[in-house]
Amino acid sequence: MFAAERRQLILEMVRANGAVSLRELARVVQTSEVTVRRDVRALEAEGLLDRRHGGAVLPGGFTRESGFPQKSHLATAEKTAIADLAANFVGEGEAIVVGAGTTTQELARRLARVPGLTVVTNSLLVAQALAHANRVEVVMTGGTLRGSNYALVGSGAEQSLHGLRVSRAFLSGSGLTAERGLSTSNMLSASVDRALVQAAAEVVVLADHTKLGTDTMFQTVPTDLITRLVTDEPPAHDDRAATELQALADQGVQIAVAGGQGGSAGAVGPGGDSVPARQQRRDVPLPGPRRQVPGGGGGAGGLRSASMLGEQGAGGAERARVADLRRR
Repeated sequence: MFAAERRQLILEMVRANGAVSLRELARVVQTSEVTVRRDVRALEAEGLLDRRHGGAVLPGGFTRESGFPQKSHLATAEKTAIADLAANFVGEGEAIVVGAGTTTQELARRLARVPGLTVVTNSLLVAQALAHANRVEVVMTGGTLRGSNYALVGSGAEQSLHGLRVSRAFLSGSGLTAERGLSTSNMLSASVDRALVQAAAEVVVLADHTKLGTDTMFQTVPTDLITRLVTDEPPAHDDRAATELQALADQGVQIAVAGGQGGSAGAVGPGGDSVPARQQRRDVPLPGPRRQVPGGGGGAGGLRSASMLGEQGAGGAERARVADLRRR
C-alpha cells in the first residue's frame, strides 16, 4: 500500500470512529506502528487529525465519545437530579421513546413506577432498568449492538421505528448548543436518535450543565425541534452554560432546571402531581409555533404542531407566572 493510500485509510478510520489507537491503525493498514505514527504525524501537520498518546483523534475537539464506564462516573449527582425531574413529565398510560445514555438510564429507573407506560428504546441499559417493572411494557428496536454504550444502531434500528408515533422522546447526547441543538460524536448513534425524534410529538433533551455549549460532530436534534431541556443549575462561575441556557430559551426551548433557585414552588407534573421542592423547575413557554419536521403532514411534525398549539392555548396565567419568575 502506498503512503497516500495508507494515510487516506487512516483518515477515514478516524473520521468514522472519532479516535483510533495506533495498534488498530497498524493492524488495518498492515504495517508497523512506527510507520503509522509517521503517517499520523504527517496528517496532523495538514490539520486533518490530532495526535494523542497511543492514537489519533478528530481535530478541533470533535473527539470520540467516552465509553459507558467513563461516562457513568461523570456528573452523577446532576444526572440523578435531572432524572428525578424529567420523570415528572411522564404520565400514566403514555407511550414514549427513550434513547441511549447514562442520564436516560437514570430516568428509566424512575419510570418503573409509572403504571400503563410503554417505553420504546434502542438502549439495553434502559431496557434492563425496566425489565422487572410489571406495569411497564418495553419495546426494543432491532439493530446492531454498539458495545461502547450498549445501544442498538444501524438500519435495523431505524427501520423498526418507521410508522411509530408516541407522545414524547427523551434523548441525551454529547453536546448541546443553541446554534446546532443536540449532537453526538458517533454517526450511527446520531442516525438512530433522529429516527426516534421523527416518532415523537415532543422532544425532551436531558443534558447536565457540562454539555451546554459543547458541540460535537453529528447533529441529532436541531434546536427548533427541541420542546424542553431538563438540566441542572450551572455553577455561578460557568458563564458559558448560563449563556447557552439563555440562548436556548430565546429560541423557544422550555427550560426545566433541577434544583434551580429560580424554580416555581407551584410547578406541577402530568396529572397535577406536585413537583417536590428540590426538583423545582423554571419553564420558559414557546413564543410561537415551531417549525414542523420536514415532510410534515400526519407525521411527527404534525403532532408536534398540535401539541405546541395546545400548550400556547394554556394562555395568560402561565405567561404571567413566567414573567414574574423573570422579574425575580
